[in-house]
Amino acid sequence: MKKVLTEKNIGAGYLYFYVHFITEIICFFLLYRIKGNSYLLWVIPFVYDALAFVPQSIIGYFNDKYPKINLGVLGVVIITLALPMYFILHMPYLSIVTVCIGNALLHVSGAEVTLRSSNGKLASPAIFVGGGSFGVITGRLLASTNVSYLLIAFFSLTMIPFILLAEYYKKDTLNDKNPCKNFNYHNKNMNVKLVILFAVLIVIVRAYMGYGIPTSWNKTTLETILLFSIMGIGKCLGGIMCDLIGIRKTAIISIVGSLPFLLFGDQVMLVSLIGIMMFSMTMAVTLGILVSTLKKTPGLAFGLTTIGLFLGTAPIFFFKFTTVLSNCILITILTVICLLMALKIIPKEAKK
Repeated sequence: MKKVLTEKNIGAGYLYFYVHFITEIICFFLLYRIKGNSYLLWVIPFVYDALAFVPQSIIGYFNDKYPKINLGVLGVVIITLALPMYFILHMPYLSIVTVCIGNALLHVSGAEVTLRSSNGKLASPAIFVGGGSFGVITGRLLASTNVSYLLIAFFSLTMIPFILLAEYYKKDTLNDKNPCKNFNYHNKNMNVKLVILFAVLIVIVRAYMGYGIPTSWNKTTLETILLFSIMGIGKCLGGIMCDLIGIRKTAIISIVGSLPFLLFGDQVMLVSLIGIMMFSMTMAVTLGILVSTLKKTPGLAFGLTTIGLFLGTAPIFFFKFTTVLSNCILITILTVICLLMALKIIPKEAKK
């Protein structure tokens, strides 16, 4: 029997797992070093999300047209420069803007390489995305230590050989005008624009729900590490499951299966973590659908997911549901909406 996952279609995912991991370490190392009044501590993360997420669609479309340009190495240079801006020039706000630009470039680079080289499989891009969750919590923890920024800069530069090695996997698609032709995960009987709209809406809902999940059990640093680690594992697992059992089954398991664990895991860590892991698996589902509808422009497709993430998290900066009951009701309603949209845009027999 032919293997579903091979080194050729998954290797870039492992390389960019590391790149994404280090990228988020640097970003959150700087973000959590920012000090100031409550207003600044509110507005800076909001601006960070906007500048890091929204431009990725434009950058992605540009890289779709000019795939030979290595945005990854450029991203490393920019993101590394943000460190001396903060620690030597004492320009914290400019350093945040700089790190956002580098972050966006590295995300697009990872998406282009993993999607182009995966031969229609979702494990590789999912593994790449999953690395970010581990980097977020690591960067937050390092920000509270006395670790030298020079050490962080050194690890930033270690991304370059990983990026250069990953270029090997996409070299065969550089002249291909339809690099993701083997992605076939959407309902072809629906209007393409409607499929894209539904997929982005699912991303928005998923991003918003991520902040509403009741986790009263999360009180210690170790528990926070477990939370972010499980999110990362869930994102990776989602792509692998799509390749092994199909995208429709994965969507149903991740959306419906996670609901009871999310609702009843508020006080029980293990139950909650199972739900969060399953819930995180939806990332690969929406990415697969969007790339299927935009086969010639995978960078643009990936950028649409990051716009969805920003739109989903933006409301959290302005208002939140404060009680467990209200969050549970909201999660249930949003889960039903996600399920209905997913079942509509995913064919019953999606190509594996």
